[in-house]
Amino acid sequence: MSDIGILFRVYPEDNIDINKLSEDIKKSTNAVNLEIEEIGFGIKVLKVFFKYNDSETTSSEIEDKLKNIKGVSQVEVIEESLI
Repeated sequence: MSDIGILFRVYPEDNIDINKLSEDIKKSTNAVNLEIEEIGFGIKVLKVFFKYNDSETTSSEIEDKLKNIKGVSQVEVIEESLI
């Protein structure tokens, strides 16, 4: 019954256009915010923020949805807290 904010770091598969992956995530999910972050040596990841009600869904369901998007290699939870 609480609103939760969760921030994921999404790692793309090798040789994937990160801008296209970003658009695919926007189309496939209800992400509140999405930004590209360079983590070093030309490697880029996506930081994706979601807000959800814990009575309607879980963070695991959101994470699974992200993992099933074509081009996603790995998903990591950076932060999760009540809003």
